[in-house]
Amino acid sequence: MPQPASVEAVVIPQARDIGGFGVRRALPSAGRRMVGPFVFLDEMGPADFAPGTGMDVRPHPHIGLATLTYLLDGALFHRDSLGHAQEISPGAVNLMVAGRGIVHSERSPPDFRAAGGRMRGLQFWLGLPKKFEETDPGFEHHGRETLPTLEGDGFRLRLALGGLHGLRAPPKTYSTCFFADIALDAGATYEFAADHEERALYLVDGEIDIDGTVFPAGELVVIRPGARASLRAGTPSRFAALGGEAMDGPRFLWWNFVSSSRERIFAARAAWEAGHFPSIDGDPEFIPAPELKAL
Repeated sequence: MPQPASVEAVVIPQARDIGGFGVRRALPSAGRRMVGPFVFLDEMGPADFAPGTGMDVRPHPHIGLATLTYLLDGALFHRDSLGHAQEISPGAVNLMVAGRGIVHSERSPPDFRAAGGRMRGLQFWLGLPKKFEETDPGFEHHGRETLPTLEGDGFRLRLALGGLHGLRAPPKTYSTCFFADIALDAGATYEFAADHEERALYLVDGEIDIDGTVFPAGELVVIRPGARASLRAGTPSRFAALGGEAMDGPRFLWWNFVSSSRERIFAARAAWEAGHFPSIDGDPEFIPAPELKAL
């Protein structure tokens, strides 16, 4: 089917399993490696956990990126090697800057694990500009109520990162970028203005008509630079809008590491295997690095 003139690419995410928990990976893909600084996008779940069960992502390292976790349902508990311990609830922003190196874990909190329930969310990785790849690691958490919102005729927008429509979200950014959670009523229209160099939308629920072509939930639609795209919801719909300025060169992405340098990734793997990354107090487990033959 021909794509609208305003659409540059469409990515059909690949389903993956991360220890019994299903994800759909939209970035990176064969058709698109990144959108602005966003080098990674997973939709986590939805998964329904029985009482007494939950999600357990053991301690693992990151370099050269910032992770942004945004839940749609359920709860997660974040711990990191800087000493932060934070429960994440739907609509809040959990932003962790890895820089030269950090370790974190993500597990279901005790209350959620005891009761069971639905878990669903989005996780993004943002590549850091070269001058910030080795910056000090850091962490920010911002509750749902602290994020700026905008409402129009049948649409509701919550800005979680960066700047859009004259709004500014509280988390620190290292390049020009944005991420917004947008909901549309059936029949409502949202004008996706060309405020940023690169833009895309990931449809979480419903269906969106763009210039006569209908896109279903679970697809990443990349908008052509400079194009104004009119998004019309055929049913009640929700999507993540994201993008920003293009990265300052290609990035290598292997396991949990992102870098402009192959050698830096090899060195990071060796450091993890040798136990040279910092540890997390109260969470002594770890995920061994997979084999790395070439990049």
